[in-house]
Amino acid sequence: MTLALAARIARREMRGGLGGFTVFLLCLMLGVAAIAAVGTVRSAIEVAIRDQGAVLLGGDAEMSFTYRYASEAERGFMERRAERVAEVVDFRSMAVAGAGETAERALTQVKGVDAAYPLTGRLVLDPDMPLAEALADVDGVPGAVLDPVLADRLGLAVGDRFRLGLKEFRVAARLLREPDGATSGFTFGPRSIVRSDALAGSGLLEPGSLFDTHYRLLLPAGSDLDALKREAEAAFRDTGLRWRDARRGAPGMQRFVERMGSFLVLVGLAGLAVGGVGIGAAVTSYLEGRVETMAALKALGAESRMIFAVYLVQIGVLAGIGIALGLVLGAALPVLAGPLIAARLPIPVEMVVTGRPLAEAGLYGALAAALFALWPLARTREVKAAALFRDLGPGRRQWPGWRLGLVLASIAGLLVVVATSLSGVPTLALWTLGGVAAALVVLALAAFALSRIARRMGKRARGRPALRLALSAIGGPREEARAVVLSLGLGLSVLAAVGQIDANLRGAIAEDLPEVAPSYFFVDIQPDQIEGFRARLDGDRAVTKVEAAPMLRGVVTEINGRDAREVAGDHWVVRGDRGLTYAAVPPEGTRIVAGAWWPEDYAGPPQMSFAREEAEEIGLRLGDRVTVNVLGRDIEAGITSFREVDFGTGGIGFVMSMNPAALAGAPHSWIATVHADPSAEAAILRDLASVYPNITAIRVRDVVDRVSEALAAIARATAIAAGVTLLTGVVVLVGAAAAGERARVFEAAVLKTLGATRGLVLRSFALRSALMGAAAGLVAVGFGAGAGWAVMVFVMEGAFRFEPVSALSIVVGGALATLVAGLLFALRPLAARPAQVLRARD
Repeated sequence: MTLALAARIARREMRGGLGGFTVFLLCLMLGVAAIAAVGTVRSAIEVAIRDQGAVLLGGDAEMSFTYRYASEAERGFMERRAERVAEVVDFRSMAVAGAGETAERALTQVKGVDAAYPLTGRLVLDPDMPLAEALADVDGVPGAVLDPVLADRLGLAVGDRFRLGLKEFRVAARLLREPDGATSGFTFGPRSIVRSDALAGSGLLEPGSLFDTHYRLLLPAGSDLDALKREAEAAFRDTGLRWRDARRGAPGMQRFVERMGSFLVLVGLAGLAVGGVGIGAAVTSYLEGRVETMAALKALGAESRMIFAVYLVQIGVLAGIGIALGLVLGAALPVLAGPLIAARLPIPVEMVVTGRPLAEAGLYGALAAALFALWPLARTREVKAAALFRDLGPGRRQWPGWRLGLVLASIAGLLVVVATSLSGVPTLALWTLGGVAAALVVLALAAFALSRIARRMGKRARGRPALRLALSAIGGPREEARAVVLSLGLGLSVLAAVGQIDANLRGAIAEDLPEVAPSYFFVDIQPDQIEGFRARLDGDRAVTKVEAAPMLRGVVTEINGRDAREVAGDHWVVRGDRGLTYAAVPPEGTRIVAGAWWPEDYAGPPQMSFAREEAEEIGLRLGDRVTVNVLGRDIEAGITSFREVDFGTGGIGFVMSMNPAALAGAPHSWIATVHADPSAEAAILRDLASVYPNITAIRVRDVVDRVSEALAAIARATAIAAGVTLLTGVVVLVGAAAAGERARVFEAAVLKTLGATRGLVLRSFALRSALMGAAAGLVAVGFGAGAGWAVMVFVMEGAFRFEPVSALSIVVGGALATLVAGLLFALRPLAARPAQVLRARD
């Protein structure tokens, strides 16, 4: 046998066209296109982040501090190494338009800038003007630029005035694009920009107020960023310094893009697995139509290996065509939709086709095609020359043999290795692939069980001929039920899982959280304001609960004299600065689980109470000593107790609490949560904001809405990817219905000969399709609920509640999809004349 001869035979046979391979090509094309499109978009965003790192960051490097400005030593360090330095002050505040009871208030993220800002990039304003001109004083009132959302919310037009704290500002322009906006991360309010020196006298940046300072550095060409980072961290290691540079100008956004892109690629792999079912079914159907050709080749002396090679070449060529079409479609879609995608991103992105995402998609497609096509191809070796003279039936062996079995196992293993290594999230990739494999096994078992149940129930459906015929067909020797349940069931399973997860997340945010969360979260309450703040709320019957606590920020630098990061690793408590409070007595509701609180009048060496769960994760014990740097001062405290802290209630919770004497003299502010009737919220905000304009109020409902918006965007992206999977399943479903059309023509002819009417035949076909679709939907609901439970409990660490509406829609949708597909291919069988059909089969 020579490969050249096999290729020649394959080429001559393929001259007759690609009939029967439409489903094969569509399944492969859709799966590859989905993965290629997601990869292309992710690659374009990553390139934009990398190439525009300095613009996104606002400079070549950035040194940030919390609740303080840079010291003289830190500022001197920056000025000696940078050509230019820009200072940015970032904090939350209330913007107020109007006065008295008619005043409008809205939370805003304020950015105070100096004359050097922006070092890189350009702000786009409406009307168009330089930022310095927009922020300049006019008639003694400093200018400000506002996000259009904030301006519209407050009803402000260009030239109108509003207040931040005690200071009045003038709206000079609307902010259309902020070059460094992608580095801001999640914010509670729209942006406003003012001059830093214009904030003097506003009462917003008092000692202990919550604010961050960012110092952007424009460095000389060729600067060694690694060396500068090491030098800065060594010099100011324990001062709360945070370093970023242009190599990762927007790390939060980059991590999100990487994780979301990887997840969507994995969902695309699930779609490719659905397509694999169609590939296997299409190859099986095609080869069954070539049995006579194979038998003729056998009669002419061809070996089994030659026949296998002939059809392997054919399937390989067709797979190449399907993969190529998928790559073209996957590359074209992001380019065509580029303007729409770029408009929804905070950075300018150019959609260009690159080689790596296309190569990855092509590799996935080739491995999937080989995995699902080789099994049915192995049956070509079992065809005998006697098939020329009689139908040998479906009794050929199903197992492809141990050699090909090893090849299939190797391909499956390679697919797992490729997915785990290329996705960037190996654990998620393994779970996803394991879930897809488990779903295929469960669906195959469900199809087998459906056939057995239908076979038994068919014998009992006397007096209902349409139902009995439908059940008999489902329980018959043909593999129609398996193809329908596998293809449609896997697509619906992905959609069901997405629906359950989305419904549970929305339920947790929209229903559970408001029942326990406060109405407002107040920050920047100065120590001399806390008594008046409490007095206003204590006399209000609509207020059900008030919690207040002093708050400082500190960096955990050492544990038992060792570097905290060496002891705790990358635990979130030792990453950057953390909230810190003090109390003479345990706050109400505190549950101490080990040790004891210090005496109320304790004035000895500093003592600390630590959150139990975080202490266990770090490995802390009673008596351990923790050093915290607070505004440049190291405080070493011994752990004397552990307490339960629930951060999920929406109330006040601190990992670390110390005795008051340990933090005496440290500048700080207070934070508070207020639980009140919704009808009283507006009055509470108006009264407190009027008396204490420096206080910032964060409405919990607004935070919930922002989180819900983010979840909705993620859910939409995931639903689109799941929709591609479902579309592939529908293609496979249509292919299965088309492949069974010839058998249904013969079946209808026999039934008509025995006296069945067209209506009876049609009802039996419709019932058969609907029952198989409903079965696929029920299995999908069960598997989707299981996947949703696993994600909510083990990944989200929340509770799971079965959502019946989406489950019902999945079952009904599955039944309708199969019914429509079955009826589309029932027209020819119903129109066939029995005599012509039976004579042709004679």
